[in-house]
Amino acid sequence: MKKQTKEVKGKGLYEVLKAEVDEIIDESPLIKTFVMTPEEPFKFNTGEFIELTLDGLGEAPFTPSSSPFVTEKLEVTIMKTGYITSKFHDLKSGAILGIRGPFGRGYPVDRFIGKEILIVGGGCGLAPIRSLLFTLIEMKDQIEKVVLLYGSKTPTDCIYKPMFAKLNSIDKFETYRSADRPDGTEWDESIGLVTILLDQPMVDMDNSIAVVCGPPVMMKFATLRLLELGFSDDDIFLSMEKNMSCGLGKCGHCMMGEFFVCKDGPVFTYAEIKHSPEIWK
Repeated sequence: MKKQTKEVKGKGLYEVLKAEVDEIIDESPLIKTFVMTPEEPFKFNTGEFIELTLDGLGEAPFTPSSSPFVTEKLEVTIMKTGYITSKFHDLKSGAILGIRGPFGRGYPVDRFIGKEILIVGGGCGLAPIRSLLFTLIEMKDQIEKVVLLYGSKTPTDCIYKPMFAKLNSIDKFETYRSADRPDGTEWDESIGLVTILLDQPMVDMDNSIAVVCGPPVMMKFATLRLLELGFSDDDIFLSMEKNMSCGLGKCGHCMMGEFFVCKDGPVFTYAEIKHSPEIWK
């Protein structure tokens, strides 16, 4: 893959754009969505990521979960996994955060035109997919069909719960969910890993592409199943949102073979990275 240097559309590489937290939405016991108002309109392309800063404590990379067509608001969905994400979860409305970016390479939506799109998501991996879905809704007259398959550990862990009914009400969009195991919550959809939803192809294999985002092990087995179904290596897009730190390709934390995930991705085709031994680690 030819590496490219792209212009940063925010304040710059290091300068921080301030944003006030307007609302905090509890998506699941460990996942929250932060709705923010930047001090000036903020633009990004779907699949690109930002560095979100908590003054005096640190920063971490996240892919916005909101629509790229809305520049006066920004939404970021954060799973509580460690020190800095715990600090974000402790915030209240009115808190001031900092934004650097956007960075990286997002989804090449021009390649989606005229196609049927099969999207497989798991856990908090639905966050960048949500932004992509907003984009596909805007361009629905240019695409043939969108099928979203989403898996969570339990029904309670399913995020963006109201979104699924809304998507099913939109022409050309359909969604299916699975939960690894029941938890007593009312649930009338599939039980099992999200890959069970791939038992039958739901798109025209001669005119379709696939998008996968979620935990590495889920992405591995979803990708293998997509290959079995007949998707080509070039038609599977993976959002490899793992191990990123600085966002600038300086720390080396996100090295994956010859690539920096933060600079060369986070969106790759399977063809680009399938030979990297670190792909599923």
